[in-house]
Amino acid sequence: MTASPVSPTAKSHGPADGECQILAGDGYHILVVEDDSELRPLLLGLLRRSGFRASGARNGVEMQQALRSASVDLVVLDVMLPGRSGYDLCRELRAACSVPIILLTALADASDRVIGLELGADDFIVKPADPRELIARIRAVLRRAGGRSQAQGARDVAHFRGWQIDLRSRELVRPDGVVVELTTGEFDLLLAFVERPGRILMRDQLLDLARNRPFGGLERSIDAQISRLRAKLATNAEEGAQLIKTVRGIGYLFGSTVEWA
Repeated sequence: MTASPVSPTAKSHGPADGECQILAGDGYHILVVEDDSELRPLLLGLLRRSGFRASGARNGVEMQQALRSASVDLVVLDVMLPGRSGYDLCRELRAACSVPIILLTALADASDRVIGLELGADDFIVKPADPRELIARIRAVLRRAGGRSQAQGARDVAHFRGWQIDLRSRELVRPDGVVVELTTGEFDLLLAFVERPGRILMRDQLLDLARNRPFGGLERSIDAQISRLRAKLATNAEEGAQLIKTVRGIGYLFGSTVEWA
């Protein structure tokens, strides 16, 4: 059965009965730099269902913020971006680090692919991309890169105010050593904060970052999710609110420094 291409009109569903299952992503972190507000969530959802951690950015500024905030193993980079183009960003990335880059574009001309590869991209995919081809190419590039990239180095355990969050086991451990049970959504929401300490995150950003889970389809419903997460982070009456601070009228901010190991 032929998989539907990833496009703004595609539906975000898991594989149907009889279709080939996509291989697990082994926890690699993929950064998708794509300004299309419909396509970006589809790509993030595809990657997450395939076992990858995935974050999104809309332009070069957000890409650099994401790279400073968390370890990234591969960048899927759209060519046609507002402001600085994907070609410019590819050149800049390659000069700074060896993180693998896959360029994504609607341009099918061979000369465009040559330009991207000459700038240091590891692969080039033309939209609309077949989902299984995209995942296969990402895995192939990661294999060629030898696993974890050199963008920042692999970081799997974060520490903040005596707490520990382990990305491998997906566990949150209190300062007294007790493991705190988190739902999948709560863990992904906490991880979105921990990877971006000191940054104000709006509700729509949190929906995008926390595995694109719709929380009932309403942005405001993420407030209830954060209330539950705060309660689990509280060893006293105020600690949860101190860790996840409300920025009135804008969103939320993680109020602690974070150390990675």
